[in-house]
This record gives sequence, C-alpha cells and structure tokens, in this order.
Amino acid sequence: MTRREFITLVGGAAAGWPLAARAQRPVIPLIGLLSAGTRESSAQVAAPAFHKGLSEAGFVEGRNVAIEYRYAEGQYDRLPAMATELAQRHVVAMVASPTPAALAAKAATKELPIIFAVADDPVKLGLVTSLARPGGNVTGVSFLLSNLAAKQLGLLHELIPSVTQFGLLINPTNVNAEDVTRQVNDAAAVMGAKVTIAQARDSREIDAAFKALVGAKIAALVVGTDPFFYTRRVQLAILAAHHSLPTIFNVREYAEAGGLLSYGTSLAEAFRLTGVYMGRVLRSEKPAELPVIQSTKFDFLINLATARVLGLDVPPTLLARADDVIE
Repeated sequence: MTRREFITLVGGAAAGWPLAARAQRPVIPLIGLLSAGTRESSAQVAAPAFHKGLSEAGFVEGRNVAIEYRYAEGQYDRLPAMATELAQRHVVAMVASPTPAALAAKAATKELPIIFAVADDPVKLGLVTSLARPGGNVTGVSFLLSNLAAKQLGLLHELIPSVTQFGLLINPTNVNAEDVTRQVNDAAAVMGAKVTIAQARDSREIDAAFKALVGAKIAALVVGTDPFFYTRRVQLAILAAHHSLPTIFNVREYAEAGGLLSYGTSLAEAFRLTGVYMGRVLRSEKPAELPVIQSTKFDFLINLATARVLGLDVPPTLLARADDVIE
C-alpha cells in the first residue's frame, strides 16, 4: 500500500466516525405535560414535585427525557385542542392535571400512555375502569380533594360554632361543582345551617361573588376545589380578609398565601407520585397494569396571623390537631 493510499483510507474512516457516533446516540423520549393552570402556579409546587418524582425513577429533563408543556391558564375550553396537538407531536406519553386536563387527554388518544393527577374520583369520571385495574391507556394519582368539602365545613364550624349562614364559592365549569355543592349542603343541614352558593369563572367574577356573598350576610366561607381558584389564591385570601370572612380552602398553599384555614391532601406528594409513575411508563410499564394511587398525606393548616386580623380566638383543641401553624 502506498503512503497516499494509506492516508486516503485513514482519512475516510475518520470522516465517518462522527456520523457513526451520532447514529449511536440514544433517542431522548419526549413526553407532553398538559395543565389546566398556569406556568407560574405550576412552578411553585407541581412542577418541582413532578420533576423530583421523575428523578427518583431515573429521569432528568434535558438529560434523558424531554418535555413539551401546555398550560390552559384556567381556560378549560382550550384543553381539547392542546391535548390533540400534544398527541400529534410524537410524544411517547402524557401527564395531565387536574381533572379537565385529564379528561381532555383521554379524549385525544387511546394509544398514548397518560398519567393523571386529579382531585376527583377517576372511576366516577370515567378515566379508569377501576382503581386496582385501570385498564386502557390511563392511570395516575387521585388526591380526592373534592371529597373533603364536608370535612372542611366541619372544621370551619368548629372554629366558629355560632355560624348559621355559610357561603360556598365554586367554579361552575368544574366537573366537581355539583358534588361539592351537595356535600356542603348536606353537612350544613346536619348543623342546622344554610348555605349561599356563589359562582366564579374568572377574576372579575371572583370579585362579584364576594360582593354577592357579603350582601347575603354569610358569616364564613368554603372555597371549592378548582385549579383556577388555586392560581388566584392570593386574590381570594385578600378578599376574604378585606370582607372579614373566615374562610377555609383545600390545600396548604392557600393558607401560606394568607388564607385562614386549609385542609386537604398534599399537592407536592401527589405530583411527586405522578412523576414516579411517568418514570415507570418510560421504562415500558403499561398504565393498565399500574393501580391508581390514592394520596393519603393530609395537611391541616391554621394561619394565626390571619385569625388575629379577623379577631378570632382559635380553640386549643383545633390548634393541637393542626399539622402546621403559621404565626
């Protein structure tokens, strides 16, 4: 072999090395994340917890998994188109939360694995066949916040036993609105109390709802479970304080934002578990064989600073049962 032939042979092989290396690089799976809320609200609790669960399962965004995000910003009618778009972008799986997003994702595809995080009963919603054996392409985490409305009313009544006129704020576009209303009405009837219902779908309607509730002379308020309300929790806490309305919410972030009381399951734990399940799906486990997880970590918070502003003395028995007290 001549020197020129040797150089040509080596040079040709070297030119092929980068192509071969690129061909051998593993393809990073792309998943879709569909949320009914906003990017900002998700960034505070849900997203970090989801990424923590993913990492526990061995997946880190940008390293061995990519994520395409879609946020409906409380406009639930945008979710079906967003879910369809994600399904058409060749994602290998979807995570969807809360209930409106999960329903939209399921309607968009019967093939792609879907992991949900919902506050309602997934069997009743038609997301899965059963909790133990979901069937189909959908499973996830249920943190059942919408089933706690009666308990929340009871805690509020325990704080202020003299109250006979309660208010309930719901989002009428949420699928849980009817169930939450029934729970609160039934619990109030046992107490011999009455409930005034107010509805809100946007920030302007929240302001109007508070004016209507105050006009109805309610003495305390329950705020229903809803992802849009969650994004407006500071507004809700400020309005409750401004109108001197003792109010109970469903997750701890409301109390941390200035709300008086909160009682419900932990969003951080629910979304961590959602990330773990997505990791298992990425490792080729089938949703049909993954039982729905029911989150069992509950938080009861009392904001004593808000109680003082409202002129309320919190009974020692209630303080002793609180998981956290905000001074």
